[in-house]
Amino acid sequence: MENRNASTLARRIAQGKGSMPADLVIRDVRLFDLVTGTLTRTDIAICGDTIVGTYGRYRGDRSIDGRGRIAVPGFIDTHLHVESSLVTPFEFDRCVLPHGVTTAICDPHEMANVVGTAAFDYFLAAAQCTIMDLRVQLSSCVPATHLETSGARIDADDLARYRDHPKVIGLAEFMNFPGLLSADPDCLDKIAAFADRHMDGHAPLVRGLDLNGYLAAGIRTDHETTTAAEALEKIRKGMTVLIREGSVSKDLHALAPLLSVQTSPFLALCTDDRNPLDIAEEGHLDYMIQTLISLGREPLAAYRAASLTAAQAFGLKDRGIIAPGKRADIVLLDDLETCAVSDVVSAGRLVDQDLFATRNTVEPVGRNSVRLEPVGADDFRVVASAHDVPVIGVIPGKIITENLRAILPSVDGFAACDLARDIVKVVVVARHGLNRNIGRGFVKGFGMKRGAIASSVGHDSHNICVVGVADADMAAAVNRLREIQGGFVVVADGEVLAELALPIAGLMSDLPYEDVRDALHPLRKAAKQLGVTLAEPFLQVAFLPLPVIPHLKITDFGLVDVDNMALVE
Repeated sequence: MENRNASTLARRIAQGKGSMPADLVIRDVRLFDLVTGTLTRTDIAICGDTIVGTYGRYRGDRSIDGRGRIAVPGFIDTHLHVESSLVTPFEFDRCVLPHGVTTAICDPHEMANVVGTAAFDYFLAAAQCTIMDLRVQLSSCVPATHLETSGARIDADDLARYRDHPKVIGLAEFMNFPGLLSADPDCLDKIAAFADRHMDGHAPLVRGLDLNGYLAAGIRTDHETTTAAEALEKIRKGMTVLIREGSVSKDLHALAPLLSVQTSPFLALCTDDRNPLDIAEEGHLDYMIQTLISLGREPLAAYRAASLTAAQAFGLKDRGIIAPGKRADIVLLDDLETCAVSDVVSAGRLVDQDLFATRNTVEPVGRNSVRLEPVGADDFRVVASAHDVPVIGVIPGKIITENLRAILPSVDGFAACDLARDIVKVVVVARHGLNRNIGRGFVKGFGMKRGAIASSVGHDSHNICVVGVADADMAAAVNRLREIQGGFVVVADGEVLAELALPIAGLMSDLPYEDVRDALHPLRKAAKQLGVTLAEPFLQVAFLPLPVIPHLKITDFGLVDVDNMALVE
């Protein structure tokens, strides 16, 4: 918000009490009261970037005709990775702000795992230029575990250098919950350095006394909750649970029954990872609000979760409600129940393309980050076993996986895919130029019948992950990602069927979000041509190497038993 000097305060007071015209008046809206849930006809007076008047009529130097539309506070996405939108912060700004998301709290740990603290420098510089208020949580776990090769390492001293930046809220999701629970010194150093700041949690399936220990460290939020029973335990213990609906992780339907007016002070909304195509086809937080209401949740509870609860949970005391003295982030709706966004006001400015054109931009970092040697089909062979072997079981709509076992067929002494049981190969190839590690295994649940799909987006260390039927196609897919410096690719019979280059850290495109959105259509179509049945196969591939989410994952070190945080022999 603008500086609170004496002259600014005097203008706000005068405009608020109506003795001078407001800078901007939104005339004749129906204000949705997040205290009582009532709708009241009123004007909204704005001085600079601050609301100064409600529940009254005002004169203004400029005005917006509310036309009886419903006014709600700007939405706050409480946890996301901009990189997972596959575009830069500036394109993310342009993509989601028209959906009413006026504040986004991001964790740049995807880029940080590739380029280290240079990711913080880039995101903090970008956050000072975006129209939306982009806030940054400092990535707490780079690398996420000791069972993978990351492109960088960030320790407590590195984090401490950024803690007082005005765009920094605190410490991002503490994914290494086993390390924290075992009082690992590195984990404790990071927690201690941010003891007086907000600390995000990441605690999938952590319950009971372990949850108590986790919370005793001062962590206050969690976005990895997947059942209503787990969420209820967490909010009863003082956590704010962030209901998540991303492109892969879809927990909204499971957690919706818990959301009520009574519980809404402890439930907020987040997307975590959502790509431009899903945003175009469904929406962003507006989609979550609409869906919650369609599932029978009270509008008051849904809109509280999207704004007021989020603001309070993250210490953003200047927003979350339309009231004098608060930041002028306002969404005008044509309909409350469908969350039909009509216009958005961000910090007192009507959002349109002309407003985006006023931004300064920042040159991205992380180009030329894919540094692996070319691979061949022989690099993907797995020696056959007479015994059953671990198989990763994909659960559609979840990043939690099953730890399955299967006896696989063999050809010439090497394990083969079993298409009849939907079991194909998954391989992770180190790409940071630090070693030539290759982790090999099998996965069930893609529906794939031929070819390969590969991704340089591989949470959280972002090595290349490839799923396929034919070793030669898997090698061709990895080598193509090397050539285009990261992205997604679909290969069959040695031919590239579709691709999307992500040359910024192997994670983000340098193109407008519309071009990225449009490129995802042929990628999905090509994956279906291989027989893939998953709705979002590329981000599903990207989560297979994430060894902080139960139960069985794969990194460049090999298969990881997440429950025991150990490599599978």
